Amino acid sequence: MRTARRLVLPLYLMLGACMPVTPSDTAATRAAAVDGSSALPPMKSFAVPRPQAPVASNSDIARDFLDLAFTLESGRPLPTLTRFETPISVRVTGAPPSSLVPDLRRLIHRLRNEAGIDIALTDDPAANITVQAVSRSEIRSALPQAACFVVPNVSSLAEYRSKRRSREVSWTALRQRERLAIFLPNDSSPQEVRDCLHEELAQAIGPLNDLYRLPDSVFNDDNVHTVLTGYDMLILRAYYDPALRNGMSRNEVADRLPGILSRINPRGQGIGPRRLAKTPRVWIDAVQTALGPGANPAQRRAAAIEALKVASAMGWSDHRRAFSHYAMGRLLQATDPQAAQDQFVLAQRYFGRGPDTALHRAYVASQLSAYAISAGDPQGALAILTPHLDTAARHENAALLATLLMLRAEALELSGRVTEGRNVRVDSLGWARYGFGSDWAVRAKLREIGALNPARQGQGTL
Repeated sequence: MRTARRLVLPLYLMLGACMPVTPSDTAATRAAAVDGSSALPPMKSFAVPRPQAPVASNSDIARDFLDLAFTLESGRPLPTLTRFETPISVRVTGAPPSSLVPDLRRLIHRLRNEAGIDIALTDDPAANITVQAVSRSEIRSALPQAACFVVPNVSSLAEYRSKRRSREVSWTALRQRERLAIFLPNDSSPQEVRDCLHEELAQAIGPLNDLYRLPDSVFNDDNVHTVLTGYDMLILRAYYDPALRNGMSRNEVADRLPGILSRINPRGQGIGPRRLAKTPRVWIDAVQTALGPGANPAQRRAAAIEALKVASAMGWSDHRRAFSHYAMGRLLQATDPQAAQDQFVLAQRYFGRGPDTALHRAYVASQLSAYAISAGDPQGALAILTPHLDTAARHENAALLATLLMLRAEALELSGRVTEGRNVRVDSLGWARYGFGSDWAVRAKLREIGALNPARQGQGTL
């Protein structure tokens, strides 16, 4: 289950934290309000998607597919593959924000073209999937700590409330998908609404599990990726391949996957498998305690230490080891900034240079460049963050892109390039409106980043 995440930057950018939900059979996700009028520049949005094809072995993808499709996030097994066997219709109800339908149309277009799924928007009340836009408080009253979630066999939040204790809304009892509802917040930033839409619609039509071992996927509880990746589209294409059908067992699907993947992803045939070890529950629990809600500082610190110990004992050198260092850096920032920076440097090293961890490295770069600015090193900050601007744009992460641009503006002004810095800051605002939502949230972000600049003496900007 995934819940709310947001980007925060007093002296740093918080990477989206995985916040656990009480274990259940419900697949859940994330959680800043948007005003109708604004004194800021117009909101920007991404136009043409730029997903990258996955760089992974087909044998690894087959293993990932089986673990995604036949297990819930709680660890409970699913007996059969369930999917839609007819064209999928999607409708929107409730009080959707203005950004929701355009983002939904873009997502449906991608699903049709990249995953080959027969899915379309409709006004028909009998639609297979209903996307209901309601307030965050309504969502949390139905499922505490969830920012958005998807449920089978209902079409409204009221219907879910009436059935919430029945097997009818249990994923483990589901044998075929015909009718589902997705509940999204209508009082969050446009990006948070879109992120929920991508994750929940992907789960509504495809796999229900998340795996920390996947570096380049929305199907990962680290919440780094905000829109469906090329890897995710490949998984969904395989999920709806004609060689599979509703009701197949894990073994039946496993028998057919090699042929499916060799046909739809011939590139993966020539790539050697990594065979990353399964992520033990003790590490997952430690990370979720360190970064999630409900723990005090001492418990978070102990959990982060435990995550690092497990990662080391497992001999990991992949993105999970990097994420362990990132979590420790997050928790050390308030008490030991230098030690925190050391942890971020280690995180960047373990994230490596591969395309599947480019977005992870962009998040860490925001942390390291913030330290450089606060230390009065604008050239160092520019060298750190500039290569990651395109990464944030390619992954359609407006909040991260706006943050990097704001950091760049401060670094430019600190280096004496005042006019250029101001222009970059203005450019950041349209992305910030999409990523953070309301004017007050955008201005708060500007003040937080402005406070990093020693020349400002804590005055902030705007």
